[in-house]
Amino acid sequence: MPERVRTYLDWNATAPLSAAARQAVLAALELDGNPSSVHGEGRAARALIDAARRDIAALTGAEAAHVTFTSGATEAANTVLTPEFRMGRTPLSIGRLYVSAIEHPAVREGGRFAADQVTEIAVTPAGVVDLAALEALLDAHDTASGLPMVALMLANNETGIVQPVAEAAAIVHKRGGLLVVDAVQGAGRLPLSMAGLDADFLILSAHKLGGPKGAGALVSRGEVLMPRPLIHGGGQEKGHRSGTENAAAIAGFAVAARAALDGMAERVGQIARLRDHMEARMAEIAAAVVIHGRDVSRLCNTTFFSLPGLKAETGQIAFDLEGIALSAGSACSSGKVGASHVLTAMGFDTGLGALRVSLGPETSEAEVERFLEAFGRIAGRRRRDVAAA
Repeated sequence: MPERVRTYLDWNATAPLSAAARQAVLAALELDGNPSSVHGEGRAARALIDAARRDIAALTGAEAAHVTFTSGATEAANTVLTPEFRMGRTPLSIGRLYVSAIEHPAVREGGRFAADQVTEIAVTPAGVVDLAALEALLDAHDTASGLPMVALMLANNETGIVQPVAEAAAIVHKRGGLLVVDAVQGAGRLPLSMAGLDADFLILSAHKLGGPKGAGALVSRGEVLMPRPLIHGGGQEKGHRSGTENAAAIAGFAVAARAALDGMAERVGQIARLRDHMEARMAEIAAAVVIHGRDVSRLCNTTFFSLPGLKAETGQIAFDLEGIALSAGSACSSGKVGASHVLTAMGFDTGLGALRVSLGPETSEAEVERFLEAFGRIAGRRRRDVAAA
């Protein structure tokens, strides 16, 4: 029996490493020098990292000096989500962290804040952060404890719903707070601008862009206000993140960042048309399908759907057996499949199973058709099972 063709539709979990990024990684592995060394080999490695810093800055509309490389988005989140900051040499205290109820687990855990220092911000049934609730929470904030910090993602990793970051920033800054934006899913799919979003910090990840796993960045508005370092040691990254830089992963990250900027509008339009076609056919195949967030602004590539009676784990296995790789929400929780905290926050039944299809620049019409054929078979089995029950 011929081996079943595999179809990868889980780009929000990780984008396949691009050929150009792979080449950049391999080339960087040939550099022998430590980026902190002053000899020629070290200067070559440092030049590569400095160029990469400029590429990440260009992706976010920031200054290159304001980019701190990390091992990934989780480390970046744990770095910036801390009650201890410095304004130049002066200590600055953050009294409380406010996180939206739909944040990625890396942010929802609250970083270095104690559990009783973290407050959740409600979202609307549409999956958008409740700005009135945010305003009320910040109005009630105890300023004597320190400044408020708010963490809000640019686009949700499960539903793809785009959040009103600029509007939230106006509320936060009016009350003297700081805004941290998880831009991991939005990078390469939405225009990124520190000034446009009015964010104080952005979190990025290389492997969501087609770069290698193990590289990320914390991008700051400036250099004066910075968190206490998470990792101490040799003082690399201007003292913000010690440890010898992973030049190979950073090189791949830079290539992926440049590619993300190149032809973004056209690429986004093509993916959106493919996604919209897929969703229209899904509704024709199974009228009972629920596509979460369909009526609000979403990422071009994301479909988070439910079929009545189909549990997330059962559905994921069924599609995998059909040769389709998709996921049940976040793929960053050690493979756990359970109730989606995002759907719970939106007010849906926690027992409702939901699956996420996420497309990428290389997703073909043929791959979408293979998914639709599998979807039809699985939906048909569910209808028969419900009728027999």
